[in-house]
Formats: sequence, structure tokens, C-alpha cells
Amino acid sequence: MAARAAVRKAAAVPEAPPQHQQISHTKLSADDEWKLQQEKMHKMHRGHESMHVEMILIFLCALVVAQVLLVQWRQRHCRSYNLVTLLQMWVVPLYFTIKLYWWRFLSMWGMFSVVTSYILFRATRKPLSGRTPRLVYKWFLLIYKLSYAFGVVGYLAIMFTMCGFNLFFKVKARDSMDFGIISLFYGLYYGVMGRDFAEICSDYMASTIGFYSGSGMPTRSLSDGICAVCGQKIIVELDEEGLIENTYQLSCNHIFHEFCIRGWCIVGKKQTCPYCKEKVDLKRMISNPWERTHFLYGQILDWLRYLVAWQPVVIGITQGINYSLGLE
Repeated sequence: MAARAAVRKAAAVPEAPPQHQQISHTKLSADDEWKLQQEKMHKMHRGHESMHVEMILIFLCALVVAQVLLVQWRQRHCRSYNLVTLLQMWVVPLYFTIKLYWWRFLSMWGMFSVVTSYILFRATRKPLSGRTPRLVYKWFLLIYKLSYAFGVVGYLAIMFTMCGFNLFFKVKARDSMDFGIISLFYGLYYGVMGRDFAEICSDYMASTIGFYSGSGMPTRSLSDGICAVCGQKIIVELDEEGLIENTYQLSCNHIFHEFCIRGWCIVGKKQTCPYCKEKVDLKRMISNPWERTHFLYGQILDWLRYLVAWQPVVIGITQGINYSLGLE
């Protein structure tokens, strides 16, 4: 009996170190736990350099092929490309938000979706109310300016953190960098979404009013003193200074409310006259240098649409190829 008790006691001794190790692991700080995970990952992938090179080559080939296919799709079927891209941008972040429990982004996404759905509903009604075009452009112009502000603040926060300026305000580098990345993401994401929805609303409203047709001739003739964007009468003359907004004349001699034509060209991404489709000289329209930055920001949003909408799809396809080839 004494011998059996000694054997049991000896067998129980090796179980103690793992329990002690688990207790010490729970006492690790967040930085130490992150370093420990990085060390485990490096040990796991050590000696797999050739496999990693194959995975990088597959990813680069997938990027090139995807870019060629998307460019061809956009050139041949622009409308379907824009709709599918907008759907991708609306659904993909929602999936990751629910999966990663980002409730703050989910709440903002919900508010944006509700208000934008109402705006889209008003823009697609027939007959179109005379107040709807201004309501649409005011909402999307607000989204555009807010996204621009968030993007600038996020970029400055990231630059300040990289330069070490966060130490003057006694802010941790991780906190300031997280704030900058989140602000920049909010600005870019909602900026792209707002411009895409504004373009859809612009097409619907303009075709409903009848002064614009994307594929053919307008169904109505433009009378003197009528704005072709909103269909309302122009009260302020060209040479007069308006209290709220002025009247603007394009190079084709068609006149519009200044707010309407700016919303049409900058927010709605239309670079042609709403009536005769003559190309608009945006450089002459945007004389204020501060407004030129808004126009450049809009171009950046168009360039980043591919990264937001289609990059997760390309990465998913690449992971599927790697899995089928046995690459880890």
C-alpha cells in the first residue's frame, strides 16, 4: 500500500508545473501576451520560406488577374459594376462588424443606412417633390464633409503618432494610432458610400425631372430660368449676389443653382452638363483653393473603392487557392 501511494504521488508531481505555468500565463500583460503569440507564430512558420514565396506569388497573380477583370467589367457594364461594388461595400463591413463585435461601427452603420434609405426612397418617387433634390444633395454633402473631416483628423493622428508628438499630450502610441486608423477608416468608408448613393440618386432624380437622360435625349426641353438639376425656377440673376446661394452658368451657357450644380458635379460625380452633356470645367467652377482639396479627396475615394469592396474578395480567393494546394 505504501508503495502504491508513493507511485501515485510521483505520478501527480509532473502535473504541477503546467498548472503553475497556466497561472503565470494569465498574469501576463497585453504586450507580453502579444509578444508570446508572435514568437509562437515565428516558430510555427520557421523553415517554410519557399512555401511563403509561393503564397506571395499566388496573391500577386490573383491581384493582377482581378484588376484586369474588374477593369474590363467596368468598361463594358459600368452600371452593374457600380451596383455590385456598392452592395459589396455595404455588406462586407457588416459581416466583419458582427463577427468581431464592433458595436460602435455597427450603430453608425445602422444610422447611416436608415437615413440614406429614406433619402433614396424620396429620390426614386414619382412624381418627384420639388424639395427632394435639395434634400438629397444636402444630406450627401453633409456626409461628404464629415467624411472629409474624419479622414483628415485620422491622417493627422497617424502622422503625429509616427513622429512621436503623442508624447507631448501623454497619450499612449497604441491609443493614438488606433484613434487615427479608426477615424481614417470611417472617413474613407462613409465617403465612398455617400458618393455612390449620391450618384444613384442623381440619376433617378434627373431622369424623373426629364432634363437629363443617361442613354438618350432629354424628355423635356429646358426653359429659360429653370435649373435642370432640381427643375425649380432660378430667382437670382447671374450678376446678382444671392443671400443663400448664387446662380452659376456653365461654359455651354446653361444656368443652374450654384448648390445644385456643385452637388451634381462634386458629390454626384457627374462631370457633364445635366442637360446637354457638355463636359464641365471643374477647375473654373472651383475657384476657391480650399474647395479644390474637397475635389481631390473625392478622387481619392474613387481610387480606394477597389480596396474597400474587392480586396476582401481577392484575399478570400487567394486563401481558397492556398488551401486547395496545401499551402499554410
